[in-house]
Amino acid sequence: MCWAAQHRLGMIARRVGVDSESREWLARAGVLRHEVLQRAAMPDGGWLSGVLDREMADASSLVLPEIGLLPSDDPRFHATLDVIGKRLMRNGFLMRYIEADDFGKPSNAFLLCTFWYIDALASVGRRSEALELFNNVLGRRNHLGLLSEDIDPKTGELWGNFPQTYSQVGLILSAMRLSRSWEEGLWHAS
Repeated sequence: MCWAAQHRLGMIARRVGVDSESREWLARAGVLRHEVLQRAAMPDGGWLSGVLDREMADASSLVLPEIGLLPSDDPRFHATLDVIGKRLMRNGFLMRYIEADDFGKPSNAFLLCTFWYIDALASVGRRSEALELFNNVLGRRNHLGLLSEDIDPKTGELWGNFPQTYSQVGLILSAMRLSRSWEEGLWHAS
């Protein structure tokens, strides 16, 4: 996110015509991007850790193409997607991470992370897997179609803040990615 902030500042400065500041911010972003990609790359498979200088699968790595750090067709992203799926998936729901934090070892999946995973699968052409996971999450909404912040991956029980905007926005964005465009709908209707 530090890279994203510096990169965006550089792009904004360019857009508003402050070229010297744009060059400075973009140069800083370039140095930081190089540092992140070097220090987060794991030697066993080239996947990207969620922290620098040590191994930690973290679902936040799934948004790297979204923020522009690297493209979704980059082999490092494919490797990261595979590692995250293997290490963090629990009964169709993705944990943010599995290491203990200030609250102990996580036991519930953070629903936004599941939507990040669905979006990442779709971005690399694994649409059928993405649809299967998306339909699984849809089945966990309450009678009003709302989701909470977390879900117990064993029981499917909704946990945490309710309703949760992150989860609802994740659902909407994933639905948009997985939906056919209106142009495709026209071809199928005729």
